[in-house]
Amino acid sequence: MFELSSIDQNKKIVFTNGCFDILHPGHVAYLNEAKSLGDKLVVGLNSDASVKRLKGEDRPVNNESDRMFMLLNLKSVDHVIIFNEDTPFELIQELKPDVLVKGGDWKPEQIVGSDIVLANGGEVKSLKFIDGHSTSTLISKVQGRS
Repeated sequence: MFELSSIDQNKKIVFTNGCFDILHPGHVAYLNEAKSLGDKLVVGLNSDASVKRLKGEDRPVNNESDRMFMLLNLKSVDHVIIFNEDTPFELIQELKPDVLVKGGDWKPEQIVGSDIVLANGGEVKSLKFIDGHSTSTLISKVQGRS
């Protein structure tokens, strides 16, 4: 398991989270933008069990090891931490990132952990959402439903 202590706390840490079940251009653009806000980008990745609870029995399409491998091989991603809870609240509480980000479909005050980051003097940002790219749309297309 990944140790939070291995993250250099002298760097500006940006944190985001998600399922990242099937990577698409929207994910890559979002992660690149997130990385531009600091020195190190840490991604909290929902475990397989967590994705199933959040998205349904047919998900994830890719298992957590494969999803982690894909993320770690993007230039923008420095660390990936798998979490089993439905939200990364505990992870954010322990990591205390300098910047917390989510996609543009989230308002900053709705982002889980925003209270922790703001209380520690950090920033919470909602990054631009790229229309036309979603995992659900890709799955529908592959299944011939769109």
